[in-house]
Amino acid sequence: MLYYLFDYLEQTGFPGARLMDYITVRSGAALVLSLFIAMVFGRKIIDRLQLMQVGEIIRDLGLEGQMQKKGTPTMGGVIIIISILVPCLLVGNLGSIYMALMILTTVWLGFLGFLDDWLKMKRHNKDGMSGRFKIVGQVGLGLIVAATMCFSPSIVMRENVETVSTTGDEVTITYKTEDVKSTQTTIPFVKNNNFDYSYLTSWAGKYATTGGWIVFALVTILVIAGTSNGSNLTDGLDGLCTGVSAIIGTALAIMAYLGGNIIYSSYLNIMYIPGSEELVVFMAAFIGALIGFLWYNAFPAQVFMGDTGSLTIGGIIAVFAILIRKELLIPLLCAIFFIEDLSVMLQVAYFKITKRRTGTGKRVFKMTPLHHHFQKPGNAGIDALIQAPLRAIPESKIVTRFWIVAIMLAAVTFVTLKIR
Repeated sequence: MLYYLFDYLEQTGFPGARLMDYITVRSGAALVLSLFIAMVFGRKIIDRLQLMQVGEIIRDLGLEGQMQKKGTPTMGGVIIIISILVPCLLVGNLGSIYMALMILTTVWLGFLGFLDDWLKMKRHNKDGMSGRFKIVGQVGLGLIVAATMCFSPSIVMRENVETVSTTGDEVTITYKTEDVKSTQTTIPFVKNNNFDYSYLTSWAGKYATTGGWIVFALVTILVIAGTSNGSNLTDGLDGLCTGVSAIIGTALAIMAYLGGNIIYSSYLNIMYIPGSEELVVFMAAFIGALIGFLWYNAFPAQVFMGDTGSLTIGGIIAVFAILIRKELLIPLLCAIFFIEDLSVMLQVAYFKITKRRTGTGKRVFKMTPLHHHFQKPGNAGIDALIQAPLRAIPESKIVTRFWIVAIMLAAVTFVTLKIR
């Protein structure tokens, strides 16, 4: 709204009105606004949740300090969602298809997570929404995002062309003059870092491009579902999901800024996506909201985000990466989410297999998701293949170490763009 007000003032010659034309200015404003909303109004929302007796339901898993968290307000993801949406509506360009898709993602998955939390409160147990309904919601969002990217004339890219001098010691990067619809994406360790999904369907002849979009839609659904569920599983320790997601968001914001600027894109020889720079404004609000929420969510947490926040955070990260054509970097950048996912899947599969063969189920980890494994002491009567560490690690130290790993993964993700 302020964006359009300043646009009008600029047309009237009002001094300083052009400031809102700069992505850096609007991103900074979004960051400050979201941080302010999360920290100031977050306290009021927490108090309201306490009055409504919206407390977290805790199952006794024998973890140190676990039962002390009983009754801590949950559904705090509402704070994150509000802190994202308000700055975007104020300083974002709502005419941008990229901003519109991110707002839709936030509202869509926020509602899905809110409904799940509400059902848990209503039933007074941990059984919220059926898993199949969550998947349906995630698949629906994936189809909307993929279809919009396929058919919207505003979502295009420019192919980068690498020209080598006759002496072979100088490389010049230029871009084709026309914007094109393409199923290309970024892939690490490959020359020019570009991969076209239609390569996988080249056998279809004249329908190869259509087949490429179908493959892209399937990848979109998998990335959204996997990242959203991974974020949900990671939300098990105070500040864990919040801090890791803020680090991931910062990396994605930098990628969006570089990919939306033709000068930086050319210098780094990465894909140029016209108009995607507006996503930096959204991600700035996302980062500010998470940092503000971390003020209350850090150990010992005064509020939990619940599925309202965790499902939304994962979905935002996934859709954002898809829009800037970096979805194939997600397994590395968001490796913590996927390792949490895999730890649960591996634990369940191994338990079922050993129970069927021996009559007694065995485990790979002492407990899953993986972060709980480090909270359990080794050789404590748990039949698990991996007993290390033998001493239980304090919750705050586990969280800090996961943050450090997330920073390392973000750094490695940027390095892959130059290793070819």
